[in-house]
Amino acid sequence: MKKIIFYRDFKKYSHIFAGKKIVLVGGCFDLIHYGHLQFLKKAKAQGDFLFIALESDEFIKKRKRRPPFHNQKQRAEILSYLSLVDLIILLPYFSSYKQYEELVKMVKPKIIAVTNNDPQYGNKKKQIEKIGGQIKIVIELIKGFSTNKIIKKVIESYNF
Repeated sequence: MKKIIFYRDFKKYSHIFAGKKIVLVGGCFDLIHYGHLQFLKKAKAQGDFLFIALESDEFIKKRKRRPPFHNQKQRAEILSYLSLVDLIILLPYFSSYKQYEELVKMVKPKIIAVTNNDPQYGNKKKQIEKIGGQIKIVIELIKGFSTNKIIKKVIESYNF
């Protein structure tokens, strides 16, 4: 089964998850760490099909204010080897709320899984409620685990 698809090709692959209880998560997943694994595990437990909307390299550059460590295709390939991940959609750069709303309408998840204090919680809640699904906080942020913190620790420890 194909696990990585382009956003523009989404409709060609909708048969893969027809009739499944879809859980949608989104993110960059630039350096996979323990916090990511715990989040994905808890998200997957909410349904029977875990769908990752993977942000673009441009998103990381603009929103995270740094270049990605791995490009989007590399990040997707790494995620595809996790058995709990069912499908990864490679997002183009989304610059508006409306584009994310269209994604949610297209995927039709039953659940959008998030971490506590997700900065987009309000937007995601509105989007999922428009299609009759629900948003679920599946995990608290695990302190000490973030891509930026990992990069900072590596730089500090090697005195770059």
